[in-house]
Amino acid sequence: MTSGQRITKLRKERDLQQKEVAAAIGMNRIVLNRIELGKRPLRDDEAVALADFFHVTTDYLLKGVTAQPRDKKGVRIPVLGRVVAGIPIEAVEEILDYEEITPELAATGEFFALKIRGHSMEPRMMEGDVVIVRRQDDVDSGDVAIVLVNGDEATVKRVKKQEEGITLIATNTSVYEPHFYSNKEIADLPVRILGRVVELRGKM
Repeated sequence: MTSGQRITKLRKERDLQQKEVAAAIGMNRIVLNRIELGKRPLRDDEAVALADFFHVTTDYLLKGVTAQPRDKKGVRIPVLGRVVAGIPIEAVEEILDYEEITPELAATGEFFALKIRGHSMEPRMMEGDVVIVRRQDDVDSGDVAIVLVNGDEATVKRVKKQEEGITLIATNTSVYEPHFYSNKEIADLPVRILGRVVELRGKM
């Protein structure tokens, strides 16, 4: 059984659709579909996010070794100043709360959490939800990222890369239109990626 087949098995056992799993871990559904079909390799960070979501080990996803639930103490990360999922506002770096992530995920980089406020990423990300973010200054096209605009404004958007620049895309496109930034604007404003959203934690 391949990694993709194991993911499919875990997903179907929980009666979940690809879009639901992809939304929960900040992955493009098409990417997840390609992984399940064996048309794209599973990256290490993706394996960690999926293992965390399904409560199995990365060894099981990657190699088929033991699917027993993990019982490891979580690593606390801070929930920093709230980020608007809509019109960008200043991100204030104050600790509002703490979230726990698995040791396996924590070992893959530096993480922080941010709280969603606004409606631009609905219905995928709702106001009050918390996103887990890996600090990195670049993402793949199609990833959901935390982006700073004008040096002091943060927004949660899907990033589409083009040769002439990038487009920041909201899920709620009926209200929030995609915003394109040219390579010149990226350098001059600047537009800077703070990290990649690897997990979504919805409020009750």
